[in-house]
Amino acid sequence: MTFEDLECWKSARTLTRQIYSLTRTLPLSRDFGLCGQAQRSAVSIMSNIAEGFERRHAAEKLQFFNIARGSAAEVRSLLYVIEDSFPDSSAAVTDLRKECDLTGKLLTGLIRSTGSRLEH
Repeated sequence: MTFEDLECWKSARTLTRQIYSLTRTLPLSRDFGLCGQAQRSAVSIMSNIAEGFERRHAAEKLQFFNIARGSAAEVRSLLYVIEDSFPDSSAAVTDLRKECDLTGKLLTGLIRSTGSRLEH
């Protein structure tokens, strides 16, 4: 098994692709700071899942998986900023928030699973 096989990584990849797509649309694409932060946060989810998966010790895995979950919350929060600042993107943001929620739930499951190995 590789990190690419993890459902949470696949979901994070989909979310990242969708974030990039959204942030390339006008007029949102002109807000470089907001777009860049949303993109970096989404990439952080994928990257931290991958890095955590490759760590050998469960405690290290948990650290990276929790950072990924934090980045998912950051993306979700930034989606509210996008929705409030660019109301025309509201429908797309609603769909993205659902993908973000799914990614977070999958990460929570991965964290619980990894944490249970620490207890044994």
